[in-house]
Amino acid sequence: MGINVLFIYPNTFGMNMLPPAIATFSAILKQHNHQVQVFDTTYYAVDYGIDSDGSKEQGLNVIPFSKEMEKKNLRIKNTNWKTDLKKQLEEFKPDLLALSATEDMCELGIHILEEIKEYKQKNNIPVLAGGVFPTFAPEICSKYDLIDMVCVGEGENALIDLCKKIENKEDHLDVTNLWVKKDGKIVKKNTISNPVDINKNPIIDVSLFEENRLYRPMAGKIYKMFPVETIRGCPFTCKFCNSPDQMQLYKSLGHNYYRKKRMDLVYKELKHFKENHKVEYNYFWADTFLGISKKEFEEFCEMYKDIKLPFWMQTRPETINDYNIKKLSEIGLHRISFGIEHGNEEFRRKILDRRWSNKDIIDKLRIPHKYGVHFSCNNITGFPTETKKLAFDTIELNRHIEADNANMYGFVPFHGTPLRKMCEDLKLIKPETITKCATNEAPLVMKQYPPHEIAEVRKCFALYVKFPKNRWKDIERAEKNDEQGNRIYEELRAEYLEKYMPKPDADPHGGVEDFKTIKDPNQFLDNTDQITSGSKDEMNYH
Repeated sequence: MGINVLFIYPNTFGMNMLPPAIATFSAILKQHNHQVQVFDTTYYAVDYGIDSDGSKEQGLNVIPFSKEMEKKNLRIKNTNWKTDLKKQLEEFKPDLLALSATEDMCELGIHILEEIKEYKQKNNIPVLAGGVFPTFAPEICSKYDLIDMVCVGEGENALIDLCKKIENKEDHLDVTNLWVKKDGKIVKKNTISNPVDINKNPIIDVSLFEENRLYRPMAGKIYKMFPVETIRGCPFTCKFCNSPDQMQLYKSLGHNYYRKKRMDLVYKELKHFKENHKVEYNYFWADTFLGISKKEFEEFCEMYKDIKLPFWMQTRPETINDYNIKKLSEIGLHRISFGIEHGNEEFRRKILDRRWSNKDIIDKLRIPHKYGVHFSCNNITGFPTETKKLAFDTIELNRHIEADNANMYGFVPFHGTPLRKMCEDLKLIKPETITKCATNEAPLVMKQYPPHEIAEVRKCFALYVKFPKNRWKDIERAEKNDEQGNRIYEELRAEYLEKYMPKPDADPHGGVEDFKTIKDPNQFLDNTDQITSGSKDEMNYH
């Protein structure tokens, strides 16, 4: 018979990437005869966070796509989320509520639970919280009265065992990975099970979501696209990421968190989406897509010839070469997202544990231009010990790269990252503080780089990267959040959109002849530009 499981996915408009974890859990639970639904707040008006994609568009970080959203009727619902949720509860009658929340959406998740507190208590429905945040901050998550269990580590096996015990009306104190509460207190902290064999997971269940959740923007267009997991974990150790802590967590248990999916299974999934769901565009769910062997790469290229759809991937500059980008461009590679993060070599090495030189990055990122592959560069500012002057090293590096899009994000010290501990040690944040990425406010208050300066750099980052340096005085004035500054910013923004913003691709299916080609990737740079480095004194290393 099975039980009824309702996933609660707290999310804000614009963060519209389909959550692969929930889709995976749903497929697994349905294999075990359980019924699954999701309450997804993505297209509801909720007073938490910001429209992240809209902010990217406003900040000149992505090709404008708002008109395409309207064409696809992807807009905020005109019904009240509280009413819809209560109706869903009454009709579905869940036996288990599963809250899947990132750290930045935890507050919204608790708000949703508070709204259905009476129903939960009246019907004695247990609530399970899972994800990266509960894994690395179980003490914080378990403090909420409405959360009965916290999943530490991967959730596949824990969910199967928990649902079976609920179905059989058995005690669930001993379910692996779970911290279990009774009478408001943690009474059992179970050990973590072995890492999941991702090759045994079924194809994700996209039928769980409304049709409009299957679309997302890419290069100014809206495509029907699904996440396809090829790698779980990451072999690198960037200190702003949770991968090092994930690796360490499982290493301490004698296991490797880094796993790769067999290419025949990747092919099966891609084929399924194309034939049964009319997918238009693929994006690969892997922190470093090209973190695979030469044999696996060749297998991928051979099987993808049959898919014939454009695709997006994210990877690191050091993983690409002339051979693999040329070959990928021939089979459908449309866009790449590269993590650059910071432009000062010493700061990047010591604070972020990213060890490539600026010259190596520049040389590598000439390759996509050569084969007409569009790419974006992701950067972060607001790191602990950073200064505004150091942030301009990031601007200088991006001027030399000449990416199609250069993004600047604000640093967020998430739980489960090495830099979170650094921030706590420096007394820049309290251990119990829950941080957010869906906000324009910097979470760290630093004397040498205060929040308003971080906001100024983020606001004008794209302008500094693209405009010639004789325009920098105007851009500097546009940084200020006052009447004159905002007026100048809007003028510069309009000019930027006209001169520098790439136009939406006419046909991403068409091949390299349809793509923009830059013969000289440095042709737009001032001749006087030099990549500079901030002084060691300014870095204030700890």
